[in-house]
Amino acid sequence: MDRSGGRPIDSENITHFSDLLQVACTQPEPQRLLFVFVVSELPDNPNKDQVERYKTHRGGCLSPVMYVSMLPEKVAGFNSLKDESEHMGKHWDMLFVAALAGKEGHAPSLDVAEGRLQMMVESIQVGIVEDFLVFNRIGEVANPVAG
Repeated sequence: MDRSGGRPIDSENITHFSDLLQVACTQPEPQRLLFVFVVSELPDNPNKDQVERYKTHRGGCLSPVMYVSMLPEKVAGFNSLKDESEHMGKHWDMLFVAALAGKEGHAPSLDVAEGRLQMMVESIQVGIVEDFLVFNRIGEVANPVAG
C-alpha cells in the first residue's frame, strides 16, 4: 500500500479503518496517509447491462470528489474523518487510502503527498485501484470491483 519506495504497510490484517490507524502509527518510519473520497456513478450513455450492474452495486465509474493527506496521529478516527468530509458538502461512497512512508524519522512532506495524491486520483479514474485500501461509509474494508 505504499508506492513511495518505502516499506509498505501490511494491509492483510486490516478490516476496519481503526486497524489502519493502529498499523500506521506503529510503523518504523512515520507515515502520511493519503485519502481520496470517491463516488460511484453510471457512465455517460450507459447500456442496459451497465445500468443493471450499477443497481446491484457491481458496476459504475469511480469519480474522485475530494482528497487530503494527514498524519495518522492527527486522524481522530473514521467517524471524525467522515464528519469533516461531510462538512465539505460533497457526497462520497468509498474512501481510497494509501500510505507514504517517511525517511530517517520524518514523515513525507505535504509537497510529496500532493504529487502522490494526484497520481492516486489519476489511477482511480482509469480503474487502477489494486494498490489502495478501500473503505465503505462505515469504515469497513470494501472491494470496489466486486462482482
